[in-house]
Amino acid sequence: MATGPDPAPTDTAAPAAAPAPSGPDRVTVVGIGADGWSGLTVGGREALTAADVVIGGPRQLALLPEAVGADRVPWPSPLRPAVAGLLAAHRGRRVCVLASGDPMFFGIGRTLVETGAVAAEQLDVLPHPSSVSYACARLGWPLEAAEVVSLVGRPLDTLTLALHPGRRLLVLSADAHTPGAVAALLTARGFGASRLRVLEQLGGPAERQLDGPADGWPHPPGDPLNLIAVECAGDVRGSLVPGLPDASYESDGQLTKRHVRAATLATLAPAPGELLWDVGGGSGSIAIEWLRAHRDCRAVSIERDPVRAGRIARNAAALGVPGLRVVTGPAPAALAGLPTPDAVFIGGGLTVPGLLEACWAALPPGGRLVANTVTLESEALLTEWYRRWGGELLRLSVAHAVPVGGFTGWRQAMPVTQWSAVRPPAAEPPADRPTSRPGVPS
Repeated sequence: MATGPDPAPTDTAAPAAAPAPSGPDRVTVVGIGADGWSGLTVGGREALTAADVVIGGPRQLALLPEAVGADRVPWPSPLRPAVAGLLAAHRGRRVCVLASGDPMFFGIGRTLVETGAVAAEQLDVLPHPSSVSYACARLGWPLEAAEVVSLVGRPLDTLTLALHPGRRLLVLSADAHTPGAVAALLTARGFGASRLRVLEQLGGPAERQLDGPADGWPHPPGDPLNLIAVECAGDVRGSLVPGLPDASYESDGQLTKRHVRAATLATLAPAPGELLWDVGGGSGSIAIEWLRAHRDCRAVSIERDPVRAGRIARNAAALGVPGLRVVTGPAPAALAGLPTPDAVFIGGGLTVPGLLEACWAALPPGGRLVANTVTLESEALLTEWYRRWGGELLRLSVAHAVPVGGFTGWRQAMPVTQWSAVRPPAAEPPADRPTSRPGVPS
């Protein structure tokens, strides 16, 4: 199967820079399937036979015949913190690592490199067909047209973001109970008519399939080594672009409204892997839709009110981005120790002393800052920063058609003033910008 012994992290933090490798000079990673020893290539068998030590999960180690005389070492739990030390303990020995299926597809190969246990150029990877390849072969699905979602070490709500009518999903299960949990989630999210097929022990002698609708899934938990194929059917349509309906959010009124939110996200311009600080999170809509832009986007929502912070977490889970990090506390104090952002959005608290300065100072050169306000006091502050640093200052105004007696008229929402700017390389304001009045912070 594709999922290795290393569960994926549940947060959205980017991997830290790997330290210098301290383990064996070379490590061979051998992918193995449910068919065990008989399914390995000649090269895989030779590597395992010649090894002094084989490291893997208990299930993978149990697939080796007695003829493999190497020391067998199971991975400890938790795995990631122990990887580098475990390999370092076997320095000078010939080390093989066993992985499920393709080691570089949601597997242990990535973990070895990210933790600094082995440099990429010191890694020899011998892949086995992944569970996803097997599943597409059994189902007759084109591999490139199916979306893969891993629930190994990830919250179940991660699946929500991938739910669209007519979409085909391949879900990597955490255990035997995952199919039932997926069926329940689909039903709760309006996709109860979806067809589920659970493929167990793919490629092995005990391979079998279970079939049924999500609503009323008829099967008890089966084999823990399984993959779930989902053909999504439902009438719920989630947008792929920013500007979800306001009703999508649980809110006490502190919510960046739909059309302003869409314009704000367009200005923030999320890109894969980038980190957003959402300062004054409210209902969390800006951070949530930043994360929905790409699965590799990261975000931290900072909210001083504990009740609202809890609401942000619930909204994030319901909208398929449970990895949103929520920090409860007042800014700017709550910003201390956070990872460097690529972009900052300030949706509230602009007049708090030091807040705008702290957010601007936290950005690296090229980082973006976007601030929205509806008050005259904050607008005056943004005007001064615009005079000093440039960027773009604009006013967003939205009106809705509403009944006026027997006729229809426009109801104007409060206009939103927005300042956006890119932090320049130099610490001083651009030379061609007029300087602000004395006392304006830089």
